[in-house]
Amino acid sequence: MNDSFKTHGGKRPGAGRKPGTGQAEPSTVMRVPHSQAGTVRDFLIALKQKRQHAAQDNVLELSCLAPDNRHIALPLYTTRVVAGFPSPADDHVEKRLSPSDYLVKNDSATFFVRVKGDSMIDAGIFENDVLVIDRSIEARVGDIVLAILEGEFTVKTLGRSKQGPRLIPANDHYPVIEIRAGQSFEVYGVVTGSMRKFR
Repeated sequence: MNDSFKTHGGKRPGAGRKPGTGQAEPSTVMRVPHSQAGTVRDFLIALKQKRQHAAQDNVLELSCLAPDNRHIALPLYTTRVVAGFPSPADDHVEKRLSPSDYLVKNDSATFFVRVKGDSMIDAGIFENDVLVIDRSIEARVGDIVLAILEGEFTVKTLGRSKQGPRLIPANDHYPVIEIRAGQSFEVYGVVTGSMRKFR
């Protein structure tokens, strides 16, 4: 993978956000009893940490690609289906499609991960979806990737700020993960497809 998306080591001079830069979310003043101020503060800190962890930890399991000796090719219909099922007549079949060929470009570099949580729902990725990961593709900004941050796998959209790489969830309820200097971070593979069972 691209070495520019790996960070290891200590703090670098001049790293981090400069004072007065960045966009802060608008704030609202709230009045709470003085005796409860510490409790409210601790709750907000815990809530922020919980959301940060939930945004990061969204990979349930990893699976290797099993060799497919059967090489099944199923018909791909060209007619649009408004209701019912398309006619099985041969003139509606554009070609035959192998699911493994469609989803997998490089057998030796492909594996699957099962997703948990809802941090990527706006990208069409839902809990229990199985994602296809290709390690042979060089990750670019805007790709959905499988990353390793501080030893934990997470699926996010890869971004970059002036400070360095960032991981962006596809759900406004979760924060963007800014990769800080000194954190262990690696883009492990690029998401190239997904699979979902309805029954």
